[in-house]
Amino acid sequence: MSLAGVRVLDLSRVLAGPWCTQTLADLGADVIKVERPGSGDDTRAWGPPYLKDAQGKDTSEAAYYLGANRNKRSIAIDIACSEGQDLIRRLATQADVLVENFKVGDLERFGLDAQTLQDANPRLVVCSITGFGQTGPYRDRAGYDYAIQGMGGLMSITGERDDRPGGGPQKVGVAVADLFTGLYATVAILAALRHAEATGRGQVIDMALLDTQVAMLANVGSNFLCTGRAPGRIGNAHQNIVPYQVFEASDGHLILAVGNDLQFAKFCDIAGHAEWALDPRFARNSDRVRHRSELVPLIEATMRSRPRDLWLRALEAAKVPCGPINSLAETFADPQVQARDTVVPLPHPMSPELRVVANPIKLSLTPVSYRRPPPLLGEHSREILLEAGYVEAEIEALVASGAVR
Repeated sequence: MSLAGVRVLDLSRVLAGPWCTQTLADLGADVIKVERPGSGDDTRAWGPPYLKDAQGKDTSEAAYYLGANRNKRSIAIDIACSEGQDLIRRLATQADVLVENFKVGDLERFGLDAQTLQDANPRLVVCSITGFGQTGPYRDRAGYDYAIQGMGGLMSITGERDDRPGGGPQKVGVAVADLFTGLYATVAILAALRHAEATGRGQVIDMALLDTQVAMLANVGSNFLCTGRAPGRIGNAHQNIVPYQVFEASDGHLILAVGNDLQFAKFCDIAGHAEWALDPRFARNSDRVRHRSELVPLIEATMRSRPRDLWLRALEAAKVPCGPINSLAETFADPQVQARDTVVPLPHPMSPELRVVANPIKLSLTPVSYRRPPPLLGEHSREILLEAGYVEAEIEALVASGAVR
């Protein structure tokens, strides 16, 4: 395992932080998930749906929580009390990485800020994930993915045009700002670990959902910076490529994703309109983008003349990029998805039938491992305390005080 021997103290909750630490755990890190006694990570209660037990009844574990917390151990610590704070400091001296997503300044109130922890453990990498970062006028605001998608421009380019039925701003179907921030945080942590190995010094990583969302604008953000013109929503079409969108066939929908002029000529042959590829309005992609409003209706009328699967077979044979629009049931049943082992059985104490979506990283020598199901709240508290050097009497005292559950 690539990160075997790396210990991560995970004080994060919900999605961005847990997504980061689950990735580190999948790669072999020992991730200790610190949770609130009694309730734990907020997402444990974000259901239904909940995991079903052997009798088909709901358990206390929400599917949301199960999707971002495998390969971790859970300890329930009350960081509002002095005993809990002492315990976090002790665990941090034995860790390589600490990940947290508290509001700016919250951990400082408990004596758990990065400077204090690094004074005791100079090699410690501290990654703070917030909505808006540690600086700037919004630093004290709470940040949530939905609001960040709106503030960061994503919803201004996502959704159908305002002048069409169903037009208006639309969020993405999953919390992409959270997920991307979690992945960028993972990259940053790996870089900081490399630096710590070389120099003996950890560093502080300041990750913000809004920063990440703006970076995620990618080519669309670059379009604006190069022109000063803000692109609008264009539904399932592409800002810079035509034809590259959803089309309706006679019995359903498909995606046509023509990426270059040669592919366009092949599509025109299949469509029975070779003349389109010779038309000066459509011959090059730049022409097609400029004359989108003339070309797309022609393609729409032609696509409606044949069944979806007939189009897909012909386009795939000619190596013109295309694809169906699958439901989740169709996605998980797809032979390619199954061949890539994208679903992994991971028996859980409450259900032997738990399955999780696999990590997509494929490493030839140190593959991702699936060692533990998402932990129950405080499942490993005693085990972790013993490893940290506490004796049974001390553990009993911590439990009696309510600092640990």
